[in-house]
Amino acid sequence: MAVPDLTQLRPTPDRVRETVFNWLRNHIAGSVCLDLYAGSGALGFEAASRGAARVLMVEHNRTLIETLRQQAAALHAEMVEIVQADAIKWLAATDCSFDLVFLDPPFGAGLVNGSLELINSRSILRPGGLVYAEAETGLVLTMADYQIVKQAQAGQVQYMLLEPIKEHKKS
Repeated sequence: MAVPDLTQLRPTPDRVRETVFNWLRNHIAGSVCLDLYAGSGALGFEAASRGAARVLMVEHNRTLIETLRQQAAALHAEMVEIVQADAIKWLAATDCSFDLVFLDPPFGAGLVNGSLELINSRSILRPGGLVYAEAETGLVLTMADYQIVKQAQAGQVQYMLLEPIKEHKKS
């Protein structure tokens, strides 16, 4: 898949993507996915190719939006919807919910923790939903509302599968 040569663009490495989709193999078919900070669209297109019912890609960069639209058309990926928007503003305003959220913002932009907080506070995840988060190694994640299901590291990338912590009702 051809992607524009932009300095801030950092597609998920193939071996990381393979690991992630092995983790998710029982969660993709028929799911509704959000590829937030879509970038090259690698995660969203991979989910679509593995049977996701719907993939919504949110990306701010106009050049990337055009590339994503061209790729979706070339792949006949009718289940893919592409939205040009600031991801944080979009999260704060949406009433959509998803089975899977791919969260892979630009490194060094400080967007992972805020995005996780909004995903939780806005009830973006459906019951049983999961978040795949990718960040630079060493970034401290404040995940009070999530528990790590799986995690790994490859070079300067830490990545993990998260699920919300269910609140326990007091009896």
